[in-house]
Parts: sequence; structure tokens; C-alpha cells
Amino acid sequence: MIGPRARLALLAAAVIACLVAVAATGSLSPQRVRDWVQGVGVLAPLVFVVLSAALTCVLFPGPLLAGAAGLLFGTAVGFPLALTAATLGACCAFLIARRVGFDAVEQIAGPRVRGARTWIGRRGFLSVLYARLAPGVPYSLVNYAAGLTPVALPTFAAATALGAAPRAFAYTALGGSFGNFGSPAAIAALIVLVVMALAGLVLLRRDVRAGRRSAAPDA
Repeated sequence: MIGPRARLALLAAAVIACLVAVAATGSLSPQRVRDWVQGVGVLAPLVFVVLSAALTCVLFPGPLLAGAAGLLFGTAVGFPLALTAATLGACCAFLIARRVGFDAVEQIAGPRVRGARTWIGRRGFLSVLYARLAPGVPYSLVNYAAGLTPVALPTFAAATALGAAPRAFAYTALGGSFGNFGSPAAIAALIVLVVMALAGLVLLRRDVRAGRRSAAPDA
């Protein structure tokens, strides 16, 4: 029987190993993802969604995947494909963490961690949403971390789709405007990124402070 700490260590090692394996195949770029998908004809949208979802599980940078969607399909078509892939990949990673590590965390968590998990589970939608909007919070790591909390999968999926939409649009638009970053679409994408970064930072800070107060053990 594998102990809880060993299970969590194996989960982290497996994710990192997959990322290293993907990185070892060559440079990570929207153009490379485009090259992987091109040539499959009418199946290109489906292949892109499946491939992007799988790459999301191994911590492949989401902006590169969304940029590839813009390069391949343009902003109008690429945006919903990029958002679908990001949400699907996030849910897959969430389920992996839930299956492997949820019980392990429950077994080894101290009072503060248990308090934080309870609070996140109670305010799951807002906690996930704020994490998606905040700048500098790794998208893929949030997927796995959320799986270790009591947040329900439908709640996680809804908050992810809503919170990831602005950046998915922005990076898809930038990918679709590759070589012409002075275009209206590219300028709009940059404005979206700045606005979401500022709004997300304010919301996340407020949420973290509330979480710390909730997680603090009673005197």
C-alpha cells in the first residue's frame, strides 16, 4: 500500500516527467503545435482539441496552445476551439489529481490546510474563477491543485470556462494576428490581457486574505 506522501510525490513526478518529455521533442511554440495538427484535413479541429487537452495535462503552456489555434483557424473559429481544449484538459488534470491525491491530502493535512480546503470547497466557483483571472497563477497547476480540494467537477469546469475565456480569446487573437501585431484584433487582445491581469490581481488578493482568515485555527 503506497502511503499518502508517496502518492502525492508520484503524482508530481509523473506530471513533471511528461512535461520534460514533451519539451524534449523540440522547441515549444504555437508554430510547432500548428505543425503537429496540419495535414489532417477536416479532422484538424478535433485533433487540435484532443492534442491541446492532452498537452494541458502535462503543463504545456496554455498561451502557446491558444496562439496555435489562432494560427490554424483564425480568431473566430480558433477561440471556441482553444477554450474547449483548455477546459477539457483542465478537467482531465483535475480528475487525475482527484483520483490519485485527494484522499492522500485528507490523511496528511494539518488544521490550516483542512480549514483552507473546507473554505475553498464552500466557495469553490469563486476561488477557481479568481485563480483563473489572476496574473502569474499557473493554469495547469491550478488544475491539479483544485483536484485536491472538495470543489465539485461541474463547478470547476464552469469557473474554468468563464475565467479562461478572456485570455483564450486574447492569445487566439494574437496568434491569428501573427506578423501583424498592430491590427485591431491584436490591440484588443493586449487590452484584454491588461484589464484581466489588473482585475484578477485585485480579486485574488481579496480571496486569499479571506481564505487565510477562514483557515486560521480557532483560539
